Amino acid sequence: MSTRPVILHIVDDTTPGGVMRVLEHLVTCPLVAQSAEHTFQSVRRDRPLPGVRADIIVSHLSISWRSLPKLISFRARHATTPLVHVEHSYTEAFTALNVPSRARFYTLLRTAYALFDRVVAVSEAQGEWLRNRALVRAQALRVIASCVNLDRFRSLPRSNAAPTRFGAIGRLDRQKGFDLLIDAFRAVPNPSLRLDIFGDGPELPALKSQAAGDPRIHFRGHSASPEAAIASVDAVLMPSRWEAFGLVALEARSAGRPMVLTKVDGLADQATDGVTTLKGHVASAWSDAIAALSKQAPQGDIAASTANAEAVFAEGWSSLISELHGEVEKQAA
Repeated sequence: MSTRPVILHIVDDTTPGGVMRVLEHLVTCPLVAQSAEHTFQSVRRDRPLPGVRADIIVSHLSISWRSLPKLISFRARHATTPLVHVEHSYTEAFTALNVPSRARFYTLLRTAYALFDRVVAVSEAQGEWLRNRALVRAQALRVIASCVNLDRFRSLPRSNAAPTRFGAIGRLDRQKGFDLLIDAFRAVPNPSLRLDIFGDGPELPALKSQAAGDPRIHFRGHSASPEAAIASVDAVLMPSRWEAFGLVALEARSAGRPMVLTKVDGLADQATDGVTTLKGHVASAWSDAIAALSKQAPQGDIAASTANAEAVFAEGWSSLISELHGEVEKQAA
C-alpha cells in the first residue's frame, strides 16, 4: 500500500487552456508523483462545493463574492484538512484594468485567501503583488511557476534565419491584446512577413474585420496541439494586457523561438535571452520591435533557461506537500 499523501485538486473551469494543461501535468508528472498521489475533480460553479476526502486539498477555483460563502462552508467542513489555493487569474495589471472598486476587491481577496493554509502564486511578479498589497499572510504565500512537459517543444526544429513567420497564440479576447498586435503588424511594410493567429474567442469577428485587407494576416483557429502551432512559426508575439504566468511564453522559449512580449505581470519573469520586452501597449513600439526582429537571426540558446523548468516545478510542489504533511503529523503526535 502506498504511503504517499493523497492530494486532491478541485477545479471549476475545465475549458481547454493553460490552467487545465498545467493541472494535467501536475497529476501525471513522474517527478511530482514521487512525493504524493495527485488526482483532480471538477466541480460546478452553480452548485455547493462537495465534501471530499484527501490528505491535502488544492483549490484551482475562481474567487468571487458569489463563491465566497461556498468557500467558507467548504473550509468549515474540512477544518482539519490542509487547504491550498492556486491563483491562476488575478494580477496587478488585471486589477488596474478591470476593477473599479479596488478596496472592495482587495477585501474579497484577503477574506478568501485567509481561508487557506497556503496560497500559491504562479509567477514571481504575481507573488510580489500579493505580498506588497498584503493580500496573503507572508508565511502562507508560496511561488511555484506553472509548467507542463516541455520535451515536445524542445525537440522542434529551429531556424537560424531571421524570422518571417510570426505567431500569436491564445484565446481571442481583450486580455491577449491581439487588437493592438494587428494594428502594429499592419504598420510594418515588409510584404514577406506573415502573422498567424491561433485561437478562438469572442473577439474573432472584430479582429478579422480589423485585419481585413492585409493578406499577410491569417486566423488559424484553435490548435489542439500547441507544439504544432509553435512549430509552424519562427517567432512568437505576446502583447497581453495582463497575464498571471504566460504558458505560451515558456513553451515558445523551450522551442527556441525568439519572442516579443509585454513586460507585465508574470510575463516579466520570462525576460531571458531571445526575448524582447516592451512596457505599455503602444502600437508603434510593437511595429518597431517586429521590424527589428525580422532583420535579426536568433541569438544564443533561447531554450537554455527552460532546461530545469519541470524539475523546479516538481520540487516546488514536493516541498509544499512535505511542509503541510509534516504540520499535520506534528499536530497528530
